[in-house]
Amino acid sequence: MTATYAGRSIAIARPSLPVRVLDKYFYFSMSLLIAVIVVYGFSHTVGQNLLHPAVPRPTLLWFHSVVFSAWVVFFILQSALVRTRNLRVHRATGWFGAALGAVIPVLGISVAIVMARFKTHQLHQADAATFMLVPFLDICCFTSTFWLAIHWRRKPEFHRRLVLMATCALTAAAFGRFPESVLPGLAFYAGVDVLILLGMARDVIVNRRVHRVYAVGLPAFAVCQVAVVYAIVTVPAWWLRISQAIVG
Repeated sequence: MTATYAGRSIAIARPSLPVRVLDKYFYFSMSLLIAVIVVYGFSHTVGQNLLHPAVPRPTLLWFHSVVFSAWVVFFILQSALVRTRNLRVHRATGWFGAALGAVIPVLGISVAIVMARFKTHQLHQADAATFMLVPFLDICCFTSTFWLAIHWRRKPEFHRRLVLMATCALTAAAFGRFPESVLPGLAFYAGVDVLILLGMARDVIVNRRVHRVYAVGLPAFAVCQVAVVYAIVTVPAWWLRISQAIVG
């Protein structure tokens, strides 16, 4: 591969085949990986918690499942459209994704509260209110990165990384349902961070540097995750009062 500069032909090294493949197929591959993680994680609980529960779940949980599943399918579709260079369709359907992404925070917070009340009063789970912090953080992480992605939709290098991070934030619930032998206890946030680290690794291999979206976003995610896990374990008095007031 050559380029001309000041009348001279200069040879430019062409990226190796693995680098080119990683550059072209990374985001589409990540969309499929996230789908596999979601299906695997929820396959361990969907039967007893949604399809055939001993105590019927609130109807809102069904809407939650449909909308969040639709987001994963939408992420795969958008990644595939970019990969096949159907950018016009990608942009046109992007507004559907914007509407879907706007619904997710409202639905996510609502379901977190409804299910905390249900588990506390119907299933008599004493720690249900405390664990509301987890979906609250997941929704905050999703919302912040999602709306930044909308804001920078004309900057592809920012947009696609932010959409990936937003989708990764939603996988915490799936990782939390992995068997203990696969992912121990409160380590579910490690799964979210590993997905983002894969994006950073791709940047290092393809671009020789980590994009600032990851450089800022992952540490911010990690600090919030540590704070939430610490609050779940220690149950500080301030959060106990707030959670009990929410649950009633």
